[in-house]
Order: sequence, then C-alpha cells, then structure tokens
Amino acid sequence: MTTLALIALGVAAVAPLVLAAPRSPRWMSQWAAPIVVALALAVAALAASATTPVTSFALAATLVLCVAAAATGGAPLVLAAFRIARRQPDAGSDPRPDAGPLRGGRIIGLLERAAVAVAILAAWPEGIAVVLAVKGLARYPELREPHASEQFIIGTFTSVLWAIAVCGTGRALIT
Repeated sequence: MTTLALIALGVAAVAPLVLAAPRSPRWMSQWAAPIVVALALAVAALAASATTPVTSFALAATLVLCVAAAATGGAPLVLAAFRIARRQPDAGSDPRPDAGPLRGGRIIGLLERAAVAVAILAAWPEGIAVVLAVKGLARYPELREPHASEQFIIGTFTSVLWAIAVCGTGRALIT
C-alpha cells in the first residue's frame, strides 16, 4: 500500500505538467488535470490510511513527493476554481481563467503551496500564518483593484487547502 500511495502522489505531482503541456487539447488542461490530481490524491490518501508508518527511503520519498504534489498539483485546481467562480451570475464576462488584476500569481502560488507543505511536514503550523501574512502584505497595494480581493481569496484558499490535503496524506504515511 505504501508503494501505491507514493505512486499516486507522484502522479499528482507530474500530471499537471504533462496534461497542461502547450500541445495538449484545451479541455485536457482545463478539466482533465484537476480531475486527475484530485483522484490521484484520493487514491494516495486511501492507500496511506491502510499502511504502516514509512521509514528510510520511503520516508524521504514521501516528503519529496508531498512537497512536489502540493506545489504543482494545486495549479490546475486554482485555475478550475477561477473558472467555476467566473460562471457565477455576479462574475465578470471574461471567460479566461488567468484574467485578473493580480499578476505573477502562478509563481507565487507555487511557492506558497511549497512553503505551506514544508511547514506542515515540519510540524510547524505557525509557518502557514507566516506565509499567508507575507503574501497578504506583499499583495496589499494591488487588492484595491476591481476583483483583486476575490481572485486573491479564491486562489489562496484553493492553494492552501490543496497543500493541507496533500500533506495530510503525507502525515498519514509518516505516522
């Protein structure tokens, strides 16, 4: 079961990179990637709940794969959350998932998810508060633009919840 959990975490880490390739069909990058990463995490969580605590190489692989899956796997989920939010009646008419006033969000989100994952795996929950405080202070001047606060909240919540879910699976493998 440990092997299955680690393979599923690997799929969650690599799938967004493969499915969102420039040559992929648009539907694949929009909906297949978030579905695949969510299913891969579900398989990893189920397998992790039915195994003994990992040691040695499996422990190192768990830590690396959790940070990788948290960092890369959250990106398609954030974009899917933006698409869903734009379909709501109060959303703007712009259908592009990456449209909005906040620029550089993909790189910031990747770093945010990696930092949250490291904080959780290091058993330092205060690190999450530090990451969110730094992000909020850095983005504060931009949050006054129209729709910026909604984009900030949706992206941040989706990113953090994904990182927590991935690291919860990792903690299930570790303990």
